[in-house]
Amino acid sequence: MRVICLKPNDKLYSCQSYLILGDWNRLEDVNTLIDAGVDNFVLQEIARISTGVGKSAVDQILLTHSHFDHAAGSCMIQEAYRSRVRAFAPLAYVDEVLRDGETVRCGDRDFRVIHSPGHSNDSVCLYCEQERVLFSGDTPLVIRTAGGAYTLSFVQVLELLAGLKIDTVYPGHGTPMTAHIRAMILQTLKNVRSSVVCD
Repeated sequence: MRVICLKPNDKLYSCQSYLILGDWNRLEDVNTLIDAGVDNFVLQEIARISTGVGKSAVDQILLTHSHFDHAAGSCMIQEAYRSRVRAFAPLAYVDEVLRDGETVRCGDRDFRVIHSPGHSNDSVCLYCEQERVLFSGDTPLVIRTAGGAYTLSFVQVLELLAGLKIDTVYPGHGTPMTAHIRAMILQTLKNVRSSVVCD
């Protein structure tokens, strides 16, 4: 599996998009864009990447959630590559709704969909056990202090993530995190539990 961090449009507020490819660009690999950003800016970068002969550069777009900075460019990229858009929320431009716990193929690896309400009700994380990587979208994994209010479902998501073997987190904004992932999630969980937790 190859993960390519695509440069976002620095003139607009946009998310970090990622292109997942198989190691050998085989026909059966599912070229996958994680989050589309606000416009078609990433198309310029994708066009310069070797994504395989005789196949679409982007077979599918997986949205970690439907906020504008992650999803607004979906239709433009969908039109350019005839990609399928998959998301947890049943929006007009979504071809297939993701379900918590289902397995999706990205590149040449299988990913587990983890519904992770906390940032938004339709947020998901995507986890590959084989590669020990997590695409977290905007799910807040770094909460440095106690305070505020959180839902019980968010606590449960943090508990689940803390039990996974994760070497790299690809967040919706910023650079990948590669050190002390479990300790970071456990500290966040501790701070959340010390805050107000509602059903």
